[in-house]
Formats: sequence, C-alpha cells, structure tokens
Amino acid sequence: MANFVQYSKKDGKRAIGVVTGDIIETINGFETLLSIAQYAISKEKLLNEVVSEMGIVSKDSYDDVIKQNRLLPIIDHPDPAHVFVTGTGLTHTGSADARDKMHAKVMSEGAELSDSMKIFKMGIEAGKPSQGEIGVQPEWFWKGNGNILRASGDELLSPHWALDMGEEPEIAGIYLIGSDLQPFRLGFALANEMSDHIMERENYLFLAHSKLRECSLGPELLTGELSDDIRGTSRIIRDDKIIWEKPFMSGEKNMTHLISNLEYHHFKYSIFRRPGDIHVHVFGTATISFSDGVKLKDEDIVEINCPKFGRPLVNRLRKVQIDHPLVKPL
Repeated sequence: MANFVQYSKKDGKRAIGVVTGDIIETINGFETLLSIAQYAISKEKLLNEVVSEMGIVSKDSYDDVIKQNRLLPIIDHPDPAHVFVTGTGLTHTGSADARDKMHAKVMSEGAELSDSMKIFKMGIEAGKPSQGEIGVQPEWFWKGNGNILRASGDELLSPHWALDMGEEPEIAGIYLIGSDLQPFRLGFALANEMSDHIMERENYLFLAHSKLRECSLGPELLTGELSDDIRGTSRIIRDDKIIWEKPFMSGEKNMTHLISNLEYHHFKYSIFRRPGDIHVHVFGTATISFSDGVKLKDEDIVEINCPKFGRPLVNRLRKVQIDHPLVKPL
C-alpha cells in the first residue's frame, strides 16, 4: 500500500503523488487527493488501484519538496467550508490522566469521579462493542473548517488572546462523502491538534473554545486499515535543543474505543453526510507536553514522528495579533 503526498511542483502547479523511498512519484491525470478520490469512488476502485491504472507521469525529490516548503495538507477543498475538522477525546489509555491533570479532581476513595474520568470509564466499559452492536459515544468536538488546516513546514499561528498554544500528537481519519451519502475513508494521517490547555483548565465547559485553533496535517496519507499498535515520538525543539520528548501510542490496542465506533458516532448525524464534503477527524491522544509543565513559546518547533506514516509532521509556532471587528447592526 502506497503513502500519498499532496504538494506543489517547482512551477507552482499542484500535484498528488505516492512515496517510494526518497522519491515522490506524481500520479498521472490528477492534481489533488480530492480529485483522485472522487474518481476512485465513481469507478468503484481503491486509491491504489487508480494509481496502477493511471500510472506515474514524473518524479520529484522528497527532500527537495520538504526543504523548499512545498508540502500541502494531505487533503483540502477549493471551498474550505466543505471541510469539517472534528475530533474525539478521552479515547486512549492514559488520556484520562493527562486530562485530569488539567482539571480540579477528587480521586480519593469513595469520592465522585470527575466528568473526564466518567467518560473515560464509559469508553473502557463500552467503547469496543461486539460486531453488529453500537458502543458508547465518545467525547466529541468541532475544530473548524478547511481554513484551519496547515501542512508540515507551515507555521501554526495562535491568536494573541489565547492563554496557551499546546500540541496534541494524533492520528486523523480522512473521509469523503459520496453522492449516495456514503462516507468513504481515504486513509489516515498524522495531525497536530493544537489546543488551548490553560483555557480548558479554567473550566471544562471552555473545552469547545479551547479547540478552535489551527491544526496541521500530514505530510503523508496512509491507506488501508490502521495497525492496532502505532508508536511514535513527539518532541518540542527550542533554540535548536530538544526541551521535551515523549513517546506516544495509538491504534486500537492502545485505545478505549474502536475506530469504527468513533466513526459511527460522527457519521450518524445526517449533517455530516452531505455529498462532496470532506471530513478530517482526529482520534485523540494520551501524550501532551502541557501535562509535564511545558509552556510552548514563539518559535518553538513541534515534531511528531511515526515511522508508519513516513516523514515527520513538523511545525513552528507563532502568536499573532488578530483583528476583532465590532458587530454592526443593520
């Protein structure tokens, strides 16, 4: 199974290719992952079958594409409003501990569990249903539309009024809705689901606000089924030195939910089954530097590396002044 990469050629034209070692082989007849996915759906073929059918038209150095910052988010849409970026939390073993470190909790024997621990416990008990059954629904959140997606090599911008800019190394499922309302999973990609953890810590009901931040994606799309045991490393680099580094785990072996259960509880809503829409759905994490007392700063670099997903996802962080227009009555 090939890993797909979406990028710009040296002449500025878009391209979609497959990775072979240090080479990106450009697929004939398509410029975007969206276009090749639409074709695959119309012909009832897998993405890799379309590659075999259409062939390779040219080759590019993967290293050159990275150095020249020509990577693009692995999926996008001409109209960003047709991209939904959403996610689920408390889905990984250990994620409740990370979450509880951000919230006041009473964990003494006989005391009431925090809401985070209650949801986590529900996932442990009923997040992996038997075939044909429906499991418990997870925590769910909305991050934004296609305007918030960034590629590996891009800056991740945090608004000046944010209390924190914190990384979350995750795996995202990438989906396209067919003309018959059928969701199709194109594959999986690494994601850095930036969040405002200090805002969330102030009050759990601020979770929805804390998630409205940019999200980087890619650089590669892994097709087929996801391995049940994914291992990677997340690190923070400041002034050319690694100031924090920690392994992260994903895949169903390390999760409290089946991916199929997370998918069911997202796509059960008809609003998320609109023909032609793209969905980027992040599955959660148990590893964040904030839990270890790290506060990210301008110019820090976040690197999320997972060998099964090819090249790492790398982004520099920066806080920016955001205009705040006043509402005008008509």
